[in-house]
Amino acid sequence: MRRARTVMTRRHWLAAATAVLLARTAHAQTQAHEQEKGPDAATAVTLCPTGTLRAALIVSNPVLITRAADGALGGVSVEIARALATQLGVPLDLKPYDNPARYNQSLASDDWDVGIAARDPARKDHLVFSSPFMEVDNGYVARAGVKFASADNVDHTGIRIAVAQGSAPHTVLTRLIKNAEIVPVPGGFEAARQALATGQADLYAENLHLAHRIAAALPGAKVLRGRFNVVAMAIGVRKRAAAALPAIDAFVAQIRANGTVAKAIADNHLQGVRVP
Repeated sequence: MRRARTVMTRRHWLAAATAVLLARTAHAQTQAHEQEKGPDAATAVTLCPTGTLRAALIVSNPVLITRAADGALGGVSVEIARALATQLGVPLDLKPYDNPARYNQSLASDDWDVGIAARDPARKDHLVFSSPFMEVDNGYVARAGVKFASADNVDHTGIRIAVAQGSAPHTVLTRLIKNAEIVPVPGGFEAARQALATGQADLYAENLHLAHRIAAALPGAKVLRGRFNVVAMAIGVRKRAAAALPAIDAFVAQIRANGTVAKAIADNHLQGVRVP
């Protein structure tokens, strides 16, 4: 009887030890699985409280966004948003805004998680910014009859400079221009063309890619030599998710190094832009 009890006790001990070992193994496997997912899983939780990456875009800026005949959005910002969502392992929801002013109005809401646009100091109350993924030259296109040749010599009394309201160039011009009149207009190609074609403005301040398109559409218009600013394009992150910024910086370094940004620039035939 005593021998039987001893055998049973040993069996119970072995069963208990086995159960403990299995539990520890399962815990270790769970930890290993979480480690394999890496920091992206934690970044996704911090950055995307809804479980979806909501990416804000400014549709009027052709160095960032293109629109196909069927209305589908493409361009550098869309490619970056897709790459980020893939890396985080979450679905993507694009949040397009017609122009910089509409985008700026959305800053106070929490309708999106990241904004892929200019690293504009005017937006710093709501966003923290990644390192730049692209640099964009800003210059002027002059309507027919305007005699300026260089972007360095336009700040004169009586000269009217149109610019997309709420854009990064608008922010810069309010600091640079002392004598000429700044004329805010809605962003985009058509608003710019209209401002010059109707005589509302003498010059239009914009990224050089769009400036060349505007000049090509207006007889006698020309793009002035030089530039007045370089805008850094970056990923703006909500301040509530500032802890995710190091991971976003690492992502930006990755897409700069692996050719993602360079390919998007080439595919969209952009002028006056480059990978930093």
